[in-house]
Amino acid sequence: MSGAPTNARLLGQILKAAGKVGEAEIQRALADQRKHGGLIGQCLVALQACTDGDVARALAEQAGLPSVDLDRVEPMAEALELIDASVAHTFLVLPLRLSAKGLEVALADPLNQAILDDLAFTTGKSILPMVAGAEAIRARVVQHYGEPGDLSDAIADAAGAVQGADAESAAKSKPVVRLLNSILGRAIRDRASDVHFEVYDDAFRIRYRVDGALYEIEAPPQHLAVPLVARIKVMADLDITETRVPQDGRIELSIDGLPVDLRVATLPTQTGEGCVMRVLDRSAVSLDLGVLGLSPAEEATLRALTRLPHGIVLVTGPTGSGKTTTLYAMLTEANDPAVKIITVEDPVEYDIDGIVQVPIQEEIGVTYASVLRTILRQDPDKILVGEIRDEETASTAVEASLTGHTVFATLHTSDAPSTVTRLMDMGVEPFLITATLEAVVAQRLVRTVCSQCQRTYEPDEELLASLGAVAEHVRGRVLHFGAGCEVCHHTGYKGRMGIFEILLFSDELRTAVHRGASTGELRAIAVRQGMRSLRQAGLEAVLAGRTTLEEVLRETQSL
Repeated sequence: MSGAPTNARLLGQILKAAGKVGEAEIQRALADQRKHGGLIGQCLVALQACTDGDVARALAEQAGLPSVDLDRVEPMAEALELIDASVAHTFLVLPLRLSAKGLEVALADPLNQAILDDLAFTTGKSILPMVAGAEAIRARVVQHYGEPGDLSDAIADAAGAVQGADAESAAKSKPVVRLLNSILGRAIRDRASDVHFEVYDDAFRIRYRVDGALYEIEAPPQHLAVPLVARIKVMADLDITETRVPQDGRIELSIDGLPVDLRVATLPTQTGEGCVMRVLDRSAVSLDLGVLGLSPAEEATLRALTRLPHGIVLVTGPTGSGKTTTLYAMLTEANDPAVKIITVEDPVEYDIDGIVQVPIQEEIGVTYASVLRTILRQDPDKILVGEIRDEETASTAVEASLTGHTVFATLHTSDAPSTVTRLMDMGVEPFLITATLEAVVAQRLVRTVCSQCQRTYEPDEELLASLGAVAEHVRGRVLHFGAGCEVCHHTGYKGRMGIFEILLFSDELRTAVHRGASTGELRAIAVRQGMRSLRQAGLEAVLAGRTTLEEVLRETQSL
């Protein structure tokens, strides 16, 4: 990921030395960055502490590069012709001048070497980077190139250009580069979490996953599958000639001026080589407990859990239910100069300043259990374990808790009470569970109703009859749904929120675990003590107009 060299001055301090911001404004911006993500410069501009231009000049000083005032420079026509419109829009770059030394380019992220390498590759010129404000570049790119082009134009250009070419040559062709840039740029604008490239006998399909649901974009011709996947492999530094075995890689880019990490996984199939790209937009993630969908009481409970001096806190749910985001938000809440926090993750998804983060690399023996044992010698106060997968990791987490550490971890269970059974299945003794487990947070993600096309209705008797016991909760109430519009891609949903089930371990629950109580008994005790089930949390969100009955019933159907 792009970032300042380790010996570079901090951006905030450069702005402070220039008299553009004060220390109080820097601290406010850092607090906003910890909660909502994004770049420190963006946070300062959002607080109106300084201007976009001030940040650009500070970035230039930090990187040791010249800055440029785009209001005083007119790009040369021959320079504009060297960079395609899709590249300019996607990477937020503006070509300025062409000389014997190379091509001068204005960009907002001067420390992202991947952009400079890609521009050198596509133009065949040495790139001379200059720094300008993101908004200024965006305005001039639109002025000189027009609004972002339609994907169909990029598909048509690529389809005609690579017909009959070999994979390696096609992957390096400008039309294929332009097409992939357009696909990635649109994925970021649509807030896609994954991009799927799927090859079939007679078709090539590209799908985005947005808010947990897949939708298909305009399909390129089948013969573009090989060059597009080959281009992805080139960018991820994978072996382009090896198409028989799966490969994993990573691409670091700035798209539309924002840092984006793409995790690439290729898969050979009977009909050709496919690929999935996981999009980690670090500027978009919000690591704030206040925006996860928690009720005020639940938010207060999770904040209290971050202050525990020892014990284990587990966040459970299926893959893609937002467990890691919840844990990151809790760690952000706990992050303090007086507290040492170390994480063990596979992989490290988001960088958090002030926290030591260790990636798992099982191929060389760096496993959860081995790193956990090493971490205990690093004098941490709190530890995050990305996932408890086996008996060894579970036992080491218990040991860490017993020796005075707070351990946060994820686990795959359907609800909070069944976590006890899952831990015992892993070989953890009941007396160790009761001695260390403080809380279990089960969660799901449900799509939220699009605010642009929201409509209301009252459930009729036919619908109520199909709801069973849920019917009485919604009878006579006004519910909401999305009619579908351009903003939400005609799905009726825009964004997602969490619904939560928080089980706090009381003395009664610990006694029940000791005597071997069933999951059903544990659930009954927890509900009697005030635990709100996932289904109940979902129904409250439905009645508040935030999501739909269909979403809640789908995500909690077995509960």
